[in-house]
Amino acid sequence: MAQPAVVAKGLSKRFEVARRGAGVGAALRALFRRETEVVDAVVDLSLSIEAGERVGLLGPNGAGKTTTLKMLAGLLHPTGGSLEVVGYEPRRRSPDFLRSIAMVMGHKRQLSWDLPAIDTFELHRVVYDIGREDYRRRLDQLVTLLRVSEIIHKPVRTLSLGERMKCELVAALLHGPRVLFLDEPTLGMDVSMQLALRDFIRAYNEEHGATVVLTSHYMEDVAALCPRIVVIDGGALRFDGGLGELTRRIRPRRRIRVAADRIPELAALSELGAVIERHAGSLVLDVEPGAIERVVPELLALPGSRDLEVRDAPLEEVMRELFDRPTEERG
Repeated sequence: MAQPAVVAKGLSKRFEVARRGAGVGAALRALFRRETEVVDAVVDLSLSIEAGERVGLLGPNGAGKTTTLKMLAGLLHPTGGSLEVVGYEPRRRSPDFLRSIAMVMGHKRQLSWDLPAIDTFELHRVVYDIGREDYRRRLDQLVTLLRVSEIIHKPVRTLSLGERMKCELVAALLHGPRVLFLDEPTLGMDVSMQLALRDFIRAYNEEHGATVVLTSHYMEDVAALCPRIVVIDGGALRFDGGLGELTRRIRPRRRIRVAADRIPELAALSELGAVIERHAGSLVLDVEPGAIERVVPELLALPGSRDLEVRDAPLEEVMRELFDRPTEERG
């Protein structure tokens, strides 16, 4: 049986954070007597990720997602628990471990600001001791897939954020990592570039069998890429399972959208389900699962009925409802 890519048991991370009041007096007192508080960023987190999985790591701001990723990559040392990534202890940052992983963060850069990206690629070839033949093959493949052949010779400071993120991915993947940690990879991109990047990540995962752990505030990224969802809140694990399972647990009602020449009045629609949108030629309802068989024929009977679709609620709404619940009800 293949070894899991990630195994975390009771993983915890605690920070000591300085605090002081406002004003000059508080600043002066802090020079002689520093006040601190302890913050538990990750608490007793246990999970296992198989090789080749694509996993979405979700949670509200401050939930511990980025802290968890940094521990997986060895950038932060756990306060407690044990952690293995592709058989290595990340905190030791051994050369073999570093050659096995890559981390791309939407708000950080590894490219040299005033140099063209191709110079950073060449530096990575030397640092990771990549043979010239392998380097050229991988570079050509990545540049073609990400469509960046026209920009890798321009200074990085002249590139748009989306173009820079594509080049960051090229740099991260040149050494052929087995595990890819992505923290907000589509940050600041337009819709078309987000789609292109998702397609690339999926293709890379399927072709190379690389494990992908992704965090993003764009729920479309997670829904499109990650069959498995891990939800962290307050540093603790709240959910681990499939996207459909999470949706059915939090928002079991199905969303029905239909276009028609004539839409009934609100009073008549209330018997079918909760009205989400009602326009002159279209209707969106939330319907209990047990009522689907009754409601769909009634909607199909509307004058000029067409384009009817039944879906789960959007992931954004599922996550919002989950985090609006009291903590004890989220698990």
